[in-house]
Amino acid sequence: MTDARIARMPSPVGELLLLANSDGLAGVWFETSRHGRPEGTEWPAADGHGRAGAILARAREQLEEYFARRRTVFDLPLAPRGTPFQLRVWHALRAIPFGTTESYGGLARRIGTPTSAARAVGAANGQNPIPIIVPCHRVIGANGDLTGFGGGLGRKRWLLAHEGAISAPLDVSTFVDV
Repeated sequence: MTDARIARMPSPVGELLLLANSDGLAGVWFETSRHGRPEGTEWPAADGHGRAGAILARAREQLEEYFARRRTVFDLPLAPRGTPFQLRVWHALRAIPFGTTESYGGLARRIGTPTSAARAVGAANGQNPIPIIVPCHRVIGANGDLTGFGGGLGRKRWLLAHEGAISAPLDVSTFVDV
């Protein structure tokens, strides 16, 4: 990703690190992401110029609108890297409407695989490089339990409460999972 650029932005769920290249937004990381920021490459900061800079500016604007409850759907070019199966799962995640949740088994059915593929769907969901925008936080356990999230269950709970999918206080102290 030689043309990649990064930008940092504050948010109600902590600082976000955004990565884009000329093809689209390639990554969003929380300051305490479970998978961490990709290593081995340092990208220049967005300078507002070029296609990657423009994509980062749009991503920041749309995320700010989402957090201000003025946006429920993101309209950005995306450029995630993954296997064909992961890409299918990530594409299906974008069809889960704002303010709703889907089980891993339901997501497996949505992509045309048996519900027995729920574990594979969960693994692909957990590798989503563009959380919030590709709403992996909207996938929950079959019994309604909140399960794994790269940014921590506190952030998942906050995002779902922000969208009105669950009733929970919007308390930033919940970001620290114990």
